[in-house]
Amino acid sequence: QVQLVESGGDLVQPGGSLRLSCAASGTIFSLDAMGWYRQAPGKQRELVATITSDGRTNYADSVKGRFTISRGGAKNTVYLQMNSLKPEDTAVYYCNAHRITMEPNKRNDYDYWGQGTQVTVSS
Repeated sequence: QVQLVESGGDLVQPGGSLRLSCAASGTIFSLDAMGWYRQAPGKQRELVATITSDGRTNYADSVKGRFTISRGGAKNTVYLQMNSLKPEDTAVYYCNAHRITMEPNKRNDYDYWGQGTQVTVSS
């Protein structure tokens, strides 16, 4: 099993910056991707950014140019640098880890989630 712990959420003013961190532990095996998702009040959880084990990144259109995702050297940590924050970025941010295992005639995909960290952007 994989456990994910997020940190770094806070109350910030519009235009400010935050850096979120996530550390994975447990029976990790190999994590093929890690990422960040967020859920605002009354909205569905949405993808913010992901990064694969070989460094490929993907961002939601709403955060492109403002957020940067990166992984630690051990590749069991992931960070989200958030700049130029907007009130619309207010949400609970969840760390995600994705693992793929191969068995004969079968591919298995697993997702693991952290408990979330609150980001509030407000004056």
